[in-house]
Amino acid sequence: MVQLYNLHPFGSQRVVPCRQEPAHFCCGRDVLFVASAAGSCRVEAFAVREQDRCEPLGAFATLGPVRRMAHSRAGDYLVTIEEKGKATFLRAYMNWRCMSAGSSRVCVRMVGHEMEESYSETLKEQMSIVEMPLSDPPLCISCCPVSGDLLVGCKNKLVMFCLKYVVINQNLTVLDFERSLILHIDNLIPAEVAFCARHVAITTELDVLILKLDLVQQSADRTERCARRGSALEKPVDAGPSTHALQLELDEFIICQKPVELLGEESERCEIPVTLEATDLPTEHTKRFQVRYLLFRRFTPDQSPFGFCEETKLHSLQLLPVYQTAQEETENTRELLSLFCFFSLPHAGYLYSVGKSVELISTYQYSEKSEQAVLTPQFLHVITSESLQCFTVRCSAAAARDGDPYIDTTVKACPPVALDVCTLRMQLFIGPRAICHFKNHIILLTKADTEDITERRKPARRMLSRKTDSIKSRTNSESEPGWNLYIINTVSTIQLYREMVDYSRTYENVKTESCIHLLSEAHLLVRAAIMEPSFLQPDEKEELLRAFRESCAFLGDCYSRFDTKDYHLALPYYRMSGLSMAEVLKRIVSEGDEMQTYKRGFIFYLTHSLNEDLNEELTKESANKVLQIFSLADPVQLPHILCSPCMRNVCPLTAVKYLQQVEKMMPSVVLTLTKASMALKMGDLMMYEREMDSYRETVLACGFIGQPKLLRQHKDGVVVPTEFAVHLKEMQPGLLVAAAVALHENSKMELEEADTFFKMLCSNSENTVPQLLVDFWEALLVVCSQEEILQQLLLRVISQYVWRISKRQLPETKPLKTTEDLINSCNHFGLIFPWVTSIMSAGSPSDKDYHEDISKLQSLLCGPSVDVAAVLPVLEPLAGVGSAGVAVRVLCCSRQGQRGAAVELLLQSCPRAAVLYAQHELSGDSRTVWWNKLLPELCKRTRLAGNDCPALISSLKAETLSVVAVELELRDFLSLLPEDGTAAFFLPHLLHCSQKQLLT
Repeated sequence: MVQLYNLHPFGSQRVVPCRQEPAHFCCGRDVLFVASAAGSCRVEAFAVREQDRCEPLGAFATLGPVRRMAHSRAGDYLVTIEEKGKATFLRAYMNWRCMSAGSSRVCVRMVGHEMEESYSETLKEQMSIVEMPLSDPPLCISCCPVSGDLLVGCKNKLVMFCLKYVVINQNLTVLDFERSLILHIDNLIPAEVAFCARHVAITTELDVLILKLDLVQQSADRTERCARRGSALEKPVDAGPSTHALQLELDEFIICQKPVELLGEESERCEIPVTLEATDLPTEHTKRFQVRYLLFRRFTPDQSPFGFCEETKLHSLQLLPVYQTAQEETENTRELLSLFCFFSLPHAGYLYSVGKSVELISTYQYSEKSEQAVLTPQFLHVITSESLQCFTVRCSAAAARDGDPYIDTTVKACPPVALDVCTLRMQLFIGPRAICHFKNHIILLTKADTEDITERRKPARRMLSRKTDSIKSRTNSESEPGWNLYIINTVSTIQLYREMVDYSRTYENVKTESCIHLLSEAHLLVRAAIMEPSFLQPDEKEELLRAFRESCAFLGDCYSRFDTKDYHLALPYYRMSGLSMAEVLKRIVSEGDEMQTYKRGFIFYLTHSLNEDLNEELTKESANKVLQIFSLADPVQLPHILCSPCMRNVCPLTAVKYLQQVEKMMPSVVLTLTKASMALKMGDLMMYEREMDSYRETVLACGFIGQPKLLRQHKDGVVVPTEFAVHLKEMQPGLLVAAAVALHENSKMELEEADTFFKMLCSNSENTVPQLLVDFWEALLVVCSQEEILQQLLLRVISQYVWRISKRQLPETKPLKTTEDLINSCNHFGLIFPWVTSIMSAGSPSDKDYHEDISKLQSLLCGPSVDVAAVLPVLEPLAGVGSAGVAVRVLCCSRQGQRGAAVELLLQSCPRAAVLYAQHELSGDSRTVWWNKLLPELCKRTRLAGNDCPALISSLKAETLSVVAVELELRDFLSLLPEDGTAAFFLPHLLHCSQKQLLT
């Protein structure tokens, strides 16, 4: 793997026209602040324009020499730590931009000072200095880029000031601070702090601690302190002596603790207790926090590869946020996506992700001792005693996965976070001392010793060429020779991307992994720029998106052409590139090269692309070329490849030739079906029949499971039947239905998809149901075991039966199964009850035309599976449809337990079936009750009709009275007999009833 790519990330440079030697400097959104050294109490502000132009905005005096300074994008204020005499001051400079308009008025006030409207009107035109007194001297500061809050590091504590927007009137809003929280940290003197989105990072000389302040729900009157203390280390092997013991000054020994790295919840064991003290006045909306430990890491001086060094200590602590939306005009509401923490030892840098998870992303090894480092979303810039070095970073890869945890799929991909870091450039400079970064600029302070100045004039030590109009004139007698403050422009992302792509070609045939590595770097470079669009113009963003797609295509080519373990990445990268399959074929397949071999990545891409329902049709030549590729690389896939919608234009004769070659090696049902499909395309019915006769129909039906696209394909998201399916519908509808059932039962076709398939196959509109679809539902009822789908099927077939019966609509084709077939093969169809047959025997002759639908409906209602309550609305149209409607209504009443209503309905509509109904339905405990009701009604009807009702008389004599005499007591039986009845008629039954009573 190549570790140093001699690329050119640095472009032109200009000298910042400072009057005096800088001691400290920092950057804002479009401004550079420079605090002078050599005892001068002054800060100069420079506007950074396009083409690296650096124009003075003005200068303002400070109380004393500046020791630390930081700028906040939120609120656009500058905060400094200044010294005067033996005192240290913390000051914030607000509204400093009024200096560029020529105003020299300055207002100094204490933090939290109550401002009157008359007094504050003057704040519009003057700079405001806010002094923030502290009980202990401030040591370090950091501004939150999200909220603008300020964090100040003091001995054994951190103090947080919240940025406030004080509305004076509708025309004036003034910035102020409120001291809201103190983090007490015992035995800790912070060297640097970083603050972002309630994440706090602290470094001492050799320790790093990262915390997060989590919001908790508390009532406003609760002002007690929230504390969370880490428990002690279980064993002394990780920490050694206590922190207190290390403070002891020993003349003869140096006590060094062992290195420790604790991540996540484990970091609570770091023995650094943190106590929170809320200092703001409690209100209804007061925020309360608790501390969560994220990371603790302890280094030792002997970790340096150059041996023990007393100067070994941490530097360049930084928290880098990456946002969901980074539009500058909405930066106050932008959402944090990922957060990264960087810190460095003299010879190694460490980059952690501390957002959704805490993990070490990259470790940077420097070739020489570093002075300072600055992290950007795209690069890590490090200065040493002689050079400015540029390293790649993995922030965009980690942020991409935070934004989309499922990014590494067959649809999309991203280079891994663990990708090896490399050096893009090591640019020589004379005496680099300090560095900072904003947008696409690097601010670099250099200070050369006397011998270096002489050496600098030699051609061998040339730096970046300066533009001719940027040479700095030093007319100030106080300026010392040998120092310069440069603003270095990093080249555009597109320019560096092009250089990386060109450079990668030198490794194509030599070092495959180096080629992929460099193209991955180019991809991440563009991805990082797209994630930070606030610096981009619309045309630049479009150019970046084109470069992004191009980089995906290049990576797809690499994984297609090279034999790598990650060959499968060819598929997602080609998809992200937006290239069509035909375009990919042109990139990979060499014209006229019959001996070309194809790697796994290319075959993987083709296989997946052809097996999916793409709306792309290859030309005849391209499709035949694909056949040739698979015949060489993976012939077993040929039957499946030929079923792809992309291969519609393939030559069927050529396809059959390749299939016959495969059949000799590995015959299969899918291959036979594919050959039959090709035979239909050629119009060779003899070949078709020969292939279809090779297997039994049940085997052929199961064969479609191996390749459903033989029957149906998708076009623009719509199911389209194939020519094969159309032919089966005409010639072998039973096989087609059996195949559809097999597909459904093997999760290859959903119920709704089958509906669309059969409707399109039979050219029916969405509102009409073809008989072939009803045949499918009926066949599916035989094998279906899922209760939810079963109820759907029952509802659908019942609805169709009812619609045909009520509309007097005959099916367009003959049903595949009769009622008897379904009763014999399906448990959901029951034997039709005798009393139902009795009702139907009295029906009209026209019912015979719809006998099959009527009997299937009655069979389902006689079966055990139908939920009658659910289908009642569907059965409503049959209410007035002759004897069929009566039978259905009585069946529904019986299934719902409403036997009284069923008897009344029968007595009204078909009395002759009442006794049969009673014999079948009325049994057990309910028999006595219901015969109490049925017998008087039968007697009444017999008496009124006389001898004209032989059926009633016969049923009354033969069945009804015999049953009643057995079931009822003698007294109850006598009470049921009519007063005007013939004694001889009832006498045998009375004797039988009395004999039964004597026996009991």
